[in-house]
Amino acid sequence: QVQLVESGGGLVQAGGSLRLSCAASGRSFSRYSMGWFRQAPGKERAFVAAISWSGSNTYYTDSVKGRFTISRDNAKSTVYLQMNSLKPEDTAVYYCAAETRRPYTVALTTTAAEYDYWGQGTQVTVSS
Repeated sequence: QVQLVESGGGLVQAGGSLRLSCAASGRSFSRYSMGWFRQAPGKERAFVAAISWSGSNTYYTDSVKGRFTISRDNAKSTVYLQMNSLKPEDTAVYYCAAETRRPYTVALTTTAAEYDYWGQGTQVTVSS
């Protein structure tokens, strides 16, 4: 069992920055790939970024490349999403997720169904 708790969301003006955190507890966090997803009103949950167990491999959806950075601190069992140059279209509930079925893999997945633990989400609102 893995418990995930996101924090760091809020209201920010376009062009601003936020850093989301996702604190994990339970099973060995450091073994697993982690991902960030987001869901805007009326839309399906969408992949944002993922990071491998060691942090050596990362992947981003095209719309956030160069603006968002995913990182992790295994000693603190925490994964982060640094979001810069925010745009109104980044407004969504952001979720972190753990993919625990392939420990120690460097291969990353963008498919929500392959992540088996989820946090409760944190709202990010970007005003224009």
